[in-house]
Amino acid sequence: MTRVTINDVARTVGTSKKTISRVLNNDPNVSDSMRQRVLAAVASLNYRPLTSARSLATNRSFMIGLLYDNRSPSYIMEVQAGVLEACAAQHYSMMVQPLVSTAPDFVERVEDILMRQQPDGLILTPPITDHPQLLACLRETGVPFASIAPRHPEENIGAMLREREAAAAMVDHLVSLGHRRIAHILGDPEHGAGIWRLAGYRDGLERAGLKEDPAYMVQGRFSFESGVVAMRQLLALTDRPTAVFAGDDDMAVGAIWAAAEAGVSIPRDISVCGFDDTTIATQVWPPLTTIHQPVREMGRRATQELMLRVLNKGEPRMVEFDYEMRIRASTAPPR
Repeated sequence: MTRVTINDVARTVGTSKKTISRVLNNDPNVSDSMRQRVLAAVASLNYRPLTSARSLATNRSFMIGLLYDNRSPSYIMEVQAGVLEACAAQHYSMMVQPLVSTAPDFVERVEDILMRQQPDGLILTPPITDHPQLLACLRETGVPFASIAPRHPEENIGAMLREREAAAAMVDHLVSLGHRRIAHILGDPEHGAGIWRLAGYRDGLERAGLKEDPAYMVQGRFSFESGVVAMRQLLALTDRPTAVFAGDDDMAVGAIWAAAEAGVSIPRDISVCGFDDTTIATQVWPPLTTIHQPVREMGRRATQELMLRVLNKGEPRMVEFDYEMRIRASTAPPR
């Protein structure tokens, strides 16, 4: 098969290679009629530009890097899907890099990735999104980046959820069912999400006129295993809670597992709810009451905001998303 080149597209349209290149790179200085003619020719000829040729012509790699250090596979898969959609729309590729943000050489590892792969920009996910040394490095070197759920949204571009409001609404739901002894399995204290969800839990208790009980606030790490450990601790209390609000779905499922281990029925004996609405929320029994976080859309939107900066096509910002509560069978009135 003979490969279609940009010259073939130019001849078909009856214009220059430069005009074809402008259209493919979304240059605004092209008329709508010409843009439509070029895109029609590209589609009919099945033209696929060589990334290497585009890189030489524009001094870009046409690649976005996604960095993560997150124990929730379902969360990361959803983020990846959204980032990939936004990259494909701009004819970009995506590089995915798992990292350990607590490693002593973490920043050096990222610098090595930047040197070898030379991505045009980075998408940062929690907890990497709040790593102070990395953020300082990226700002000093001028590497464009967008953050998902950063602790300080006013200093970043990207996407975030109104997490504090969402967590308070979950406590409101439990209170409306009649619960008064409501425990919280906290998320990772290094995550902005962990901080906001704890603040929302406290807001919900205050609204209901309930006092905080330190025994009902157990530290987790946004992992299934930490949810198991935290629930065992709560079940060991003399005055057990009647409801447990876990900081994410993985910890909530861990809590359900620990309850089953102890012969405790969910939700007959204890209600359990989570946060994120990842795929595991509907795979566990009973299905999990949780806060729906549009993770895929957040990944897509964060990448779109990053592209505005990379391509100099607008003023990127931090986009806030609304939450939705998904009421399922894991919560019920207390016995």
